[in-house]
Amino acid sequence: MDMDPSLNVLGQPLQPCSLTPRTGFFRNGACDTGPEDHGSHTVCAVMTAEFLAYSKYFGNDLSTPRPEFGFEGLKPGDCWCLCASRFLQAHEEDCAPRVHLESTHVRALDVVPLHILERYATTR
Repeated sequence: MDMDPSLNVLGQPLQPCSLTPRTGFFRNGACDTGPEDHGSHTVCAVMTAEFLAYSKYFGNDLSTPRPEFGFEGLKPGDCWCLCASRFLQAHEEDCAPRVHLESTHVRALDVVPLHILERYATTR
């Protein structure tokens, strides 16, 4: 699979999002993307109980373990590469999680304006 250049929304090299749990479309721990990533899993978000419940309500259960897929389920505080459109939807519903800008891929800007991402920025 092809991968787009690994740059973040700040124009710098993309930093890892999470290795435990291992995240990203390519499961390389980074929010890298490419032509096959139709969901644009590009926003490095810090999970909250509120967001996990919100995501589950909309059909994307990120908290329930799925051992058959090697997925232990996410808990508050875990970092995860979210679909940019889901992040924007959560923002519009006032329940978006915090984000790590240095680990959010520049392609997220195709969907989410930088000023919105900056509103939720946090540091490690």
